[in-house]
Amino acid sequence: MKAIDIKDELESNASSVNQYILSLLEGDPIELYRASSHYIKSGGKRLRPFLVIKSSEMFGGYLRRALPAAAAVELVHNFSLVHDDIMDNDDMRHSVQTVHKHYGMPLAILAGDILFSKAFELLAVNGRAKGISEKAICEMVAKLSSACIQVCEGQATDVRMASMKDELSIDSPQYINMISKKTAALFELSCALGVLSAPNSSAIDVERLSWFGRNIGIAFQLVDDLIGITGDPKLTGKAVGNDLREGKKTYPILLALRNAKGQNRSKILKIFGRKNASASDLKEAVGTISTIGIDQEIRLAARTHIEKAVQSLADYADSEAKRALESSASFIVERSL
Repeated sequence: MKAIDIKDELESNASSVNQYILSLLEGDPIELYRASSHYIKSGGKRLRPFLVIKSSEMFGGYLRRALPAAAAVELVHNFSLVHDDIMDNDDMRHSVQTVHKHYGMPLAILAGDILFSKAFELLAVNGRAKGISEKAICEMVAKLSSACIQVCEGQATDVRMASMKDELSIDSPQYINMISKKTAALFELSCALGVLSAPNSSAIDVERLSWFGRNIGIAFQLVDDLIGITGDPKLTGKAVGNDLREGKKTYPILLALRNAKGQNRSKILKIFGRKNASASDLKEAVGTISTIGIDQEIRLAARTHIEKAVQSLADYADSEAKRALESSASFIVERSL
């Protein structure tokens, strides 16, 4: 079988998912639906829908059958982004203004609510139209509900951790538990919904692919938090250093604080949790973190979870879908945006 070009695969699937979602986000008042589709139109890798589609294909599914589930996960993800940006008062995402900055706070909150509600409608109505059984749809809706609860719990835990006064009061297991809910829950959901949307799967398949999704979700957030500090904003479309100003206890920040000594540590602490920190102080702190060698350690931790993920697929025969999932796992660790 031919080698998988993961970037081409991601782009191809993203195009199909985007067209499908945008066809659903139309209605009156038009401003509400423009706000709800704001991030979809700004681009993105659509990694979660990709996991849905490829997990489905592993068990006899296909793109059109998996689209409602793929779109549902992406809608919930975008819902969480809209509300997360409101809580953090961020200005930019994907190189565009955040929804609440562009459309105002009331419309942004409603846009998030529309995205959340449409996700459940997609599974219940559009999934049935694609020939997915009532039993599978019920299980998919239950898993979507559970994942949404976990995302909210994870976000609340993140807020609580940021409010703790001692910057070193959080350890690695606490951080992993937080991102397992806030981020990995949707990756786990993606793989589970993909399997459930396929005609030839079993409970053990759902369990194995869920474990795959959970571990690559943890790896994704580890790398994402690293990129949030050391990444190039021209590539990422994100304002670098916001996590520092917000005082978030991400693993890269905790690691940087533990590894930094003397003046380097003072430069980081000077802006940590200081929302009114100057741009020059922030730039200096980010530059300091980039020089103390946390990149390798973070990516090593991410690779550990990727290895667990890939092992969960070991008993399945080789297929293009399986290799696409494995390639996506490698892509997550090595990415720079």
